[in-house]
Amino acid sequence: MTTSQRLGVGLISVGWMGKVHTRAYQALPVFYPELGIKPELVIAADPVPDRQDYARDVLGFAEATGDYHEVLARTDVDVVSICAPNFLHAEIGIAAAKAGKSFWIEKPVGRHAADTESVEAAVQETGVTTSIGFNYRHAPALEYAKQIIASGELGRITNFRGTFFADYSSDPRGALSWRFIKEMAGSGVSGDLVGHLVDLVHYILGPIDRVSAATSTVHPQRPIPAPGGGTHFDLVEGGELGDVENEDYVAMLVQLRTDAVASGALGTLEASRVTVGKRASYDLEIYGTNGSLKWDFERLNELELAIGGDPVRVGYQRIMAGPSFGDFGHFQPGAGTSMGFDDLKIIEAKKFVQSYLGREHLNSNIHDAVAASRVVDAALASAEDERWHKVAPVSGSTAAVTK
Repeated sequence: MTTSQRLGVGLISVGWMGKVHTRAYQALPVFYPELGIKPELVIAADPVPDRQDYARDVLGFAEATGDYHEVLARTDVDVVSICAPNFLHAEIGIAAAKAGKSFWIEKPVGRHAADTESVEAAVQETGVTTSIGFNYRHAPALEYAKQIIASGELGRITNFRGTFFADYSSDPRGALSWRFIKEMAGSGVSGDLVGHLVDLVHYILGPIDRVSAATSTVHPQRPIPAPGGGTHFDLVEGGELGDVENEDYVAMLVQLRTDAVASGALGTLEASRVTVGKRASYDLEIYGTNGSLKWDFERLNELELAIGGDPVRVGYQRIMAGPSFGDFGHFQPGAGTSMGFDDLKIIEAKKFVQSYLGREHLNSNIHDAVAASRVVDAALASAEDERWHKVAPVSGSTAAVTK
């Protein structure tokens, strides 16, 4: 029987995503015994006392605190998960890097590119390992799509289309939470959903070179919640209204760099947080001279694939993810038995830990976060001046480029 290596885990913020990260660490020995690690939940930080109790009594952390600096100061903490609200990400990420703690942080890492680049600078100075919460890239069907495109089976990629449509802010009675305030959230749906979509394009097709965009705010005012409460999921009847300061919808026309796997391809990217009917329909369509493929997060275990050659029978084939797709075989024995959202975060945790241990570096990293944030900033600038904007290249990302 082999001895497992201890991995001391610290958590900052015990909300929904903090719980997801915790479950992912706990699941690693079950789904990836070959890692040879034994996660130990050392300490969690959250300013809300009830969440501190939850971290100890339910999640299983040995200790809890209201001050995240206590997590970073612990010598028995090896890695830290940063799951705080977006406007705290840069502050905590910089502090973690300066404390010499490798960290797994949710996106967006900053309210804008400058925030994110400040975290990148701190990471480069200390050399800690980073991983970003770009969970959709880990879907086995998309990992398989990435292989198909890299192999050339679709031919030359000509164009692509991505839509990330959600309904979490579709009701105008939704409370005016921090997500709608520029000082706290930065952008709106661009930072929240477009960052994910841009990362998928970078990871599968290659880096974006230039962008033209337009935005709109569908619900310009929302009810102000009671002091100390109110997430964007909470509905408020009546009461005083406040201004929404960022965008509900964005449409982008983008072109890839010439060194991308899909060299120079054009694409359209759209995102909305106010759709009615689509709950979390995150779609990616990729078209080539010999075929095309389609994926939708609401059916994340499926890929639709069409390969040319027969003018009569050409059309989409529905393919179920199976053991030959990415990490699927670690979770299910055969195609047709589905994986879920939390499983994607377990894969993300595995890649983070692998990189931290100095093994394979398959994880997304701080440079990927910078790359996505620069595209978002360029899109918002384009929406202001109605011009194309170039995107400054980023070194060290995991974007799909030609060798």
